[in-house]
Amino acid sequence: MTAGYLYGLKYGYVTYGAITGFSFGVITIFVESRLKKISFGSVLGGLFGLGTGLVFANLFLLPFRYVITDETKVLVYFVLNAAFGYGGLFVGLHRGRNLTVSAIMRLFKGQELEEDIKVLDTSVIIDGRIADIIEAGFLEGAFIIPQFILQELQYIADSPDPLRRTKGRRGLDILHRIQKMSNIKVKIVEEDFPKIKEVDAKLIALARLLSAKIITNDFNLNKVAQLQGVAVLNINELANVLKPVVLPGESLNLFIVKEGKEYNQGVAYLDDGTMVVIENARRLIGKNVEVVVASVLQTTAGRMIFAKPKEEE
Repeated sequence: MTAGYLYGLKYGYVTYGAITGFSFGVITIFVESRLKKISFGSVLGGLFGLGTGLVFANLFLLPFRYVITDETKVLVYFVLNAAFGYGGLFVGLHRGRNLTVSAIMRLFKGQELEEDIKVLDTSVIIDGRIADIIEAGFLEGAFIIPQFILQELQYIADSPDPLRRTKGRRGLDILHRIQKMSNIKVKIVEEDFPKIKEVDAKLIALARLLSAKIITNDFNLNKVAQLQGVAVLNINELANVLKPVVLPGESLNLFIVKEGKEYNQGVAYLDDGTMVVIENARRLIGKNVEVVVASVLQTTAGRMIFAKPKEEE
């Protein structure tokens, strides 16, 4: 009987230990998966905010420690510490989202901690529309130009190919124009990633390091950056959003410039460059024609409008 009791006791402890270990394992995996989604800055900011809240709670209670009775002291201390601690934790998590290791180093060096940082891509600099958008006041904050982007622009500007050389020099001129604008801050940073060879990958790594957004019009960079959790502002998407709204049934006066891909089609363009495919309009090439919009097709490359001559209506 004693042997059976010890046997049951032994395997009972093994069972409880296994259940406890499994429970702790599940909890650990859950906590680890949740912490992966929280940035380093948020954790640091939350701890700092929690500590600050608890300090303020106890400082607030200091003058009243002799007034509060022993019966209510524990309750008052608990409520105020919980309230101030939770408030500090919440504010710290929110304010610490943009806090990175490099930002902490800048603070220790006495440099200003900036928010709303944007990193410019080579393609968007050469494109040039970013300068007009900034000048119009639709973008503000700090704009970062990495040194490796400048080197790429210089390499393009020194190219033996006349077209590439023109693009590179245009990009340098656009940067010079942006630097002169008084409503924004433009900084050239030296951060580089020697182990990373591709410029786009370096740009994403820098944006993650600075908790910055990337401004580009490169479709592939846009998708890769979003997959890695980096916010992207795409100039082409902005241009598509700002195009005038054209609805089916609306009349347009267009100049038909060429033949379409399908039989008897004509092609015209709106002022913003949107293609309009017109049925039964091959005979009208080189003429201004009143057309009626039949349908509007939105694609990844932009918008396409299908229409037919108004005389057929």
